[in-house]
Amino acid sequence: MKQVTATGTTVNEAVKSALAQLQTSEDRADITIVDEGKKGIFGIFGSRPAIVKVIKKQDPIEEGKKFLLEISEKMGAQIEIEEINDGRNIQFILSGDKIALFIGKRGQTLNSLQYLTQLVMNRYSDQYLNVLLDAEDYRKRRSETLIQLAERLAQKAIKTGENVALEPMPSYERKVIHTALAENKKIKTFSSGNDPHRHLVIAPNK
Repeated sequence: MKQVTATGTTVNEAVKSALAQLQTSEDRADITIVDEGKKGIFGIFGSRPAIVKVIKKQDPIEEGKKFLLEISEKMGAQIEIEEINDGRNIQFILSGDKIALFIGKRGQTLNSLQYLTQLVMNRYSDQYLNVLLDAEDYRKRRSETLIQLAERLAQKAIKTGENVALEPMPSYERKVIHTALAENKKIKTFSSGNDPHRHLVIAPNK
């Protein structure tokens, strides 16, 4: 976290000086007035400069990217990150020669990285951010697979009359299944457990 102490004839001038040194804007900084200063006689004699301490806030999106790039370096798999920013919903699309390493079996690596990236970013954010990682259009392909799985397991729940619990999934994937089965009046769906082990249950309507 970068910080500077700056002086000026006024508080405003001292703040501008500090922001220029940090190359940031006022909304991305924490400002503390150390001394409001004193004009003095004729603006000269007995005057005292204003002093401020300014700390540059870390950008949550940049911190998220930095985290992913550090992971990619440790994995020996260089990646490029495309960012899609929609307010509190942030999507990172990853690409690279060894991108399959980031997806993992049934997207488990991608989901774990998504969970960790979201934790990292929300440490630096004033508002809660939802983070979605994607690679090689995996999320779209995974959604299609989940919809097929949901329909198959719904039939199983109806046939056996028993609840069917799915494997742990991130909220994005659980929502896909909830939506896919929303109009099926013979079953109901609900989530159970705590993240990252939260999973979806398909139950027959008795």
